Amino acid sequence: MSIRVVAFDAYGTLFDVYSVAALLERHHPGQGATLAAVWRDKQMEYTRLISLSDPFTPTGSRFYQSFWEITRLALRYALAKQGLVNEEATERALMDAYGQLQAFAENKAVLSELKALGFKTAILSNGSPEMLNSAVSHAELTPWIDRVLSVDGLRQYKTMPVTYAMVTEVFSVKPQEVLFVSSNGWDIIGANWFGFETCWVNRGALPVETLGPAPHHQGSDLTTVLESIS
Repeated sequence: MSIRVVAFDAYGTLFDVYSVAALLERHHPGQGATLAAVWRDKQMEYTRLISLSDPFTPTGSRFYQSFWEITRLALRYALAKQGLVNEEATERALMDAYGQLQAFAENKAVLSELKALGFKTAILSNGSPEMLNSAVSHAELTPWIDRVLSVDGLRQYKTMPVTYAMVTEVFSVKPQEVLFVSSNGWDIIGANWFGFETCWVNRGALPVETLGPAPHHQGSDLTTVLESIS
């Protein structure tokens, strides 16, 4: 079945989540890279805790935190883990930076080529709508993205199957008609299990995950997407 929609993860795939390391380093010399890694790991851990536990508050309502708030809480954890004081002005600056992460250099060329070839394009992300819209606008990618899909309305995070279903529902396609692109191995596994064709952008030259099916395609940057559909 031919591909009709190319859907991209946002963080790590289109936007460099570790580009904040330089700002972290300026505020906390010698700690930037470590803080960025802990921040990212804790951010993802919190999304999984919410999705897997599906917790309720003492009043009986379902507990949920937006990805923006999770990102803030994960930053606070990273600072505490390194024994650093969280100052309000520094937190504000770091969160603002996360809202305008550096985009990878090849994004525009790949996305514009996909549009020229007639593919529908989408972002499917854990990010809250405000975060995603800010990042897309800052990177000037708006003309080449048909839909920006946030899981926020579902109050669940990837890799819950309902999150991947957003793409098939919005574009009225079957899973096999979607090429899903992500730099995160866990995201590729979840998308594979859902039925998408998958393209792993392996920017860190990591080994293939030993759990679940291997990605259908992989390469070191986003240009591998064009090779995947050729």
